[in-house]
Amino acid sequence: MTDGFERRERVMTAHDVYAFLDLMEGLGIRIWLDGGWAVDACLGTQTRRHGDLDIVIEQRHLEMAVAALRRSGYTDVPRDDTRPWNFVLGDDAGHEIDFHVIVLDEDGRGIYGPPENEDFYPAQALTGAGSIAGRSVACTSPEWLVSSHTGYEVDETDWHDVSALCARFDLPIPAEYRRFSMQHMRSM
Repeated sequence: MTDGFERRERVMTAHDVYAFLDLMEGLGIRIWLDGGWAVDACLGTQTRRHGDLDIVIEQRHLEMAVAALRRSGYTDVPRDDTRPWNFVLGDDAGHEIDFHVIVLDEDGRGIYGPPENEDFYPAQALTGAGSIAGRSVACTSPEWLVSSHTGYEVDETDWHDVSALCARFDLPIPAEYRRFSMQHMRSM
């Protein structure tokens, strides 16, 4: 619940992504799509339903982007893992934007969080390009999307995304997904 209103089921359509991109472009803010919509952008087609829109944004643009969304009715979505460099804003219509805040260094890496954490988007990760319903978008690269879908308990949705990227871009399937690929082979 936010401000007395219950949020609707989370859903981000291609139209919703367009509206967000138009808002950011109108403010002169560059963003990269990440997560599920970035997967579909790299693939050039929507392959599944999306509950949110993950974005990578430079810290220097954060205040302006958040202010614009707040004017549009977005509020903080409480989560256990909320941090200044990773948080979610949502509205009562079920739209959620998951912010991944970076500071670009002199080598083009996106420093993610405090520098001492040594967590970053490699420069190559920020070179992806794709399309959503015919519109060209900047996104994280297929290689980054596959590598960032590891190191945690993966599920069927992760397998859907990773297997599609690996097949399209001739990337090796990470070890975490071998059980899914074995299940897929047995069902053929």
